[in-house]
Amino acid sequence: MARSILTLATALAMAALPMAGIASAQTSTAPTAAVPFITKQPANEWLARVFIGASVQNTAGEAVGDINDLVFNPQGHISTVVLGIGGFLGMGERNVAIPYSALSFKAGGKGERLIVVALSKDALMKAPVFTATEMTLLDKVENKATEIGRTTVEKAVELKDKAAEKIEDMKKSEPVKQ
Repeated sequence: MARSILTLATALAMAALPMAGIASAQTSTAPTAAVPFITKQPANEWLARVFIGASVQNTAGEAVGDINDLVFNPQGHISTVVLGIGGFLGMGERNVAIPYSALSFKAGGKGERLIVVALSKDALMKAPVFTATEMTLLDKVENKATEIGRTTVEKAVELKDKAAEKIEDMKKSEPVKQ
């Protein structure tokens, strides 16, 4: 049934093409090739959730930052890595971006994966700040929460000031005790 509906829809679309001044193309109603399913992560590949947050060190073995984000090109390849540098526990940290090709990967003494960049801490601290043009849902929620928090504080200050004025007015209108 579904296949006959698909065939009918295709035939109607093909019939409409010449009327729209578009040359008709040959299409097949045969099902497309099956997409293979992957059942296990290959040993030599990383999950993005493990890659993001990973520490990056320089060639001297000093920790210089951590991976905060990845930028993909239209072909689906990682083109840019956004590093969080400076700061303490995420406070005061700033993002700088480097080409993915600037990173190298090696195994540490205990077999752990190490991500290395041939830049000094000083060079990264002097690098321009990276500005993302897309916002994640989390970014949007954080911005909205910040806006709501700011508005709430402003309203609380306004109400406190009005309450103080009211108290002063009430004190002025109280009868004087003798």
